[in-house]
Amino acid sequence: MSIALFWALTWLLFNLASHFGRRLRLVPIVSQLLFASFGLPLLLLYGIEPVAGLNAQALLAPAAIGWLYGLSFALLLGWILSDVIDLELDLQSVKIALPSFLVPFGCGLACALWLLPPQPWLSSVAIGLLFSITAIPVLYLYLQNIGYPAAATRRLLHAAILMDLLCWSLFALAQGSTQLDRLLWPLLGAVLPLLLRALGLRHGLAYSLPFFALMVLLQHFKLNALIFGIGYMLCLAWLKLPFRLPLPEALWQRLLNGLAIPLILTCGVLQVNFHTAWRDYSWLYLGTLLVLPVLSKLAGNWLGLSWADPQARPAQKWRESLLLNIRGLTEIVFLNLLLQQQLIDPLVYFSLLLMSLFSTLLPALLGIRQAPVPPEPPRSVHAVR
Repeated sequence: MSIALFWALTWLLFNLASHFGRRLRLVPIVSQLLFASFGLPLLLLYGIEPVAGLNAQALLAPAAIGWLYGLSFALLLGWILSDVIDLELDLQSVKIALPSFLVPFGCGLACALWLLPPQPWLSSVAIGLLFSITAIPVLYLYLQNIGYPAAATRRLLHAAILMDLLCWSLFALAQGSTQLDRLLWPLLGAVLPLLLRALGLRHGLAYSLPFFALMVLLQHFKLNALIFGIGYMLCLAWLKLPFRLPLPEALWQRLLNGLAIPLILTCGVLQVNFHTAWRDYSWLYLGTLLVLPVLSKLAGNWLGLSWADPQARPAQKWRESLLLNIRGLTEIVFLNLLLQQQLIDPLVYFSLLLMSLFSTLLPALLGIRQAPVPPEPPRSVHAVR
């Protein structure tokens, strides 16, 4: 089996997983996480390596894979960061977001410092941030799928956007503090909307096309694309300019779910050596990384929801705590970013990948679902905000 055939087979299997997942009313990212966590390792161990004689290093070796990964990662990261422009800082969302961010962040930091092997301080901060993330796109899709009330959806999404903005911004600043010489170009690129506005440009594509082009360029040259992306979106928000995707929303979703996400997940999983993965790995670490992020996030969510609405019923707070614990897409992007920069090792990556799957499935497993509602016209994740 050639390398090209492996990537074609992987793409086909990811899309088949999404197809069958839809029949079970699973959002695509859940189906893809299931295949990446269980199907892909089995395929590698019992199909690709013994039959085709190809190892992970050979599968990742072609230069085209590196370029495609960089492009896919930049498109996905840019799409997630574009939520920043839709943030509305109402008091309730802030009250939900602060404990929902700070409690799991503190727990993750303590876990990294005292339970995991010694590592750089930036890695410890990154693990704390991984404990705090909520996946905005997956949360939106789940709330839409169960017919959640519009006002409550807006409140939860604004809280999730604020949490993720805190995560991305703190990591970008922490990373930038160790690489000051690499900050200049991203910061200059971030103020490009000011120049474009001064030139009198009004069309949305005049702002979104340069954004994605610069994301790809910065990703390729390993510059700080996070600081660029956050700064660029904050400039657009300050100028009160909308962000328009270069492609229709439905086509953009197909591009991400059909190509970008399978490639990103496969590249991450290929970096785990499953032959020796658990030989020297403490099961205490695995259990810690599976359970503590969920428990600490649920505790922070409960505190935030109680602070925002002291009169809320316990059943409502429990339901919304589970919903704000959804990880999925945003967690995967952050995990791949950290693995790419060697801030976490492959085993921590795989443990937190399993945690992301468990967190994303938890609301459905605990019964937060309802009968299908009549279909609505397609709406962007941005349209609700």
